[in-house]
Amino acid sequence: MRALLVILAVVILGVAVAMHFQLISIDQTRPAVVQAPAFKADVARVSVGTENKTVAVPTVEVERPANAN
Repeated sequence: MRALLVILAVVILGVAVAMHFQLISIDQTRPAVVQAPAFKADVARVSVGTENKTVAVPTVEVERPANAN
């Protein structure tokens, strides 16, 4: 039961933080007079892509001491 409450609290906190940083915008579109209220959510868009690049990577050489077996 505690785990469920902790998860619920984390989700609520996450939504509050996202709303604070304007990643989520929730607007009420219909008042709650007789019917349930309607909401419209505008969330942030994230696009992910790839890019080919050539990166110089240093080489490492290991030399053993002359007296090692």
